Formats: sequence, structure tokens, C-alpha cells
Amino acid sequence: MSNAVNEIDVIQTSLLRALASPHRLRLVHLLGEGPREVRDLAGQLGMGQAAVSQHLAAMRGVGLVEATRDGRFVRYGLADPEILEACDLMRAVIVRRLSALGSLAAADAAGATGPGGTTSIAYAIPPAR
Repeated sequence: MSNAVNEIDVIQTSLLRALASPHRLRLVHLLGEGPREVRDLAGQLGMGQAAVSQHLAAMRGVGLVEATRDGRFVRYGLADPEILEACDLMRAVIVRRLSALGSLAAADAAGATGPGGTTSIAYAIPPAR
């Protein structure tokens, strides 16, 4: 069983590595609205078509996006709608963390300190919903 877990870990690492780019995350969100052609994506991102094609090729290589030929055009879409949901979930975690850190900084600035004059981090992470 540990070999199966290791294989899943390797696959997940590949997927996450392919998403480790602000441009690729933006592509996920744009493709979450529906399939699009490279020229449309390039216009939305303010990037050249070649650069967008390279990002899409990397994402396609790990199974994040699929390409469908429509006449002489190729339209890209998410391979699975849950990819967008996973990215949205991670974004929500980050927003909660930033909010909590902002609250911590505000409490520190206001002089709210714990024992020994340290700011308590216990309230820095809001509970998950």
C-alpha cells in the first residue's frame, strides 16, 4: 500500500508543481469559465500566444487541461472542474491566513500581549469551516 501512496504523492507533486506559477493559476480561473482558444487567453492575460501555449503545454502534460480541435483552432479546457474548486479552496485558506495575520498585527500594534510580553498566536488561525 505504501507504494500506491508514494505514486499518488508523486502525481500530486507534479500537479502542484505545474500550478506553481501565477500565470498558470490565472489560466485555471479563466478556463474555469469555459474552454478558450490560446489567442483569447493571451489577450486576457496580456501575454504572448507563445508564452500561453507553453504554460498550457506544461499543464496538459500533467493532466490539468485538455485540448480539443475545433476546425483550425484548438480550445483548451480544464480536465476536471474540481481543479478549479481545489484552487479556490487553497485561495480561501490563504485569505483566512492573511486575515488572521492582519488581526494579529493589529492586536500587536494595539498592545495586546500575552504572558512575558509576547503576542499570542493562538488566535492567528481561524477555525476551518
